[in-house]
Amino acid sequence: MNVEIYILPALILTLLIYALIKKIPSYTSFAEGAKAALKLCADIFPYIAAVFICVQLFKASGLSRWLSSALAPAFDLMGIPPELCELILIRPFSGNASLALLSEIYKTYGTDSYVARCASTIAGSSDTVFYITAVYFAGTKVKRFRYAIPVALLANLFSAILACLIVRFF
Repeated sequence: MNVEIYILPALILTLLIYALIKKIPSYTSFAEGAKAALKLCADIFPYIAAVFICVQLFKASGLSRWLSSALAPAFDLMGIPPELCELILIRPFSGNASLALLSEIYKTYGTDSYVARCASTIAGSSDTVFYITAVYFAGTKVKRFRYAIPVALLANLFSAILACLIVRFF
């Protein structure tokens, strides 16, 4: 029997029963929440659009490939295969673009290769810094996030170095 198909209906039913017990108007609360979500979407849309446009310009201009080849020797010194430079550069901007690069790495090197295992670990241990920054900071109206992006990018770099180190020995 597939229990997982009953989880979401059970959660909704539990929520409705809780609202009934606490005398919370569930439909009105839902409508207010949906209204607030639409306002939040309208507030963060320009930031998300800017991130998507910048990612496309970064890739289409050839800057990502040029920067990858320029940084490859430095990444190699840190223990990161040079083939993963573009993935590490794109990952903070776009999850979809980094998944496309990950797919290319799988096709080129095979899924069980050292490079592919490092790429998988990097993709799983890093995040889209600029997208998250755009969404969260736009939603909270925080305007001064001077240290957030550099610290997050540094954390992504350290996670890439550690990912390659762990994959090398395990």
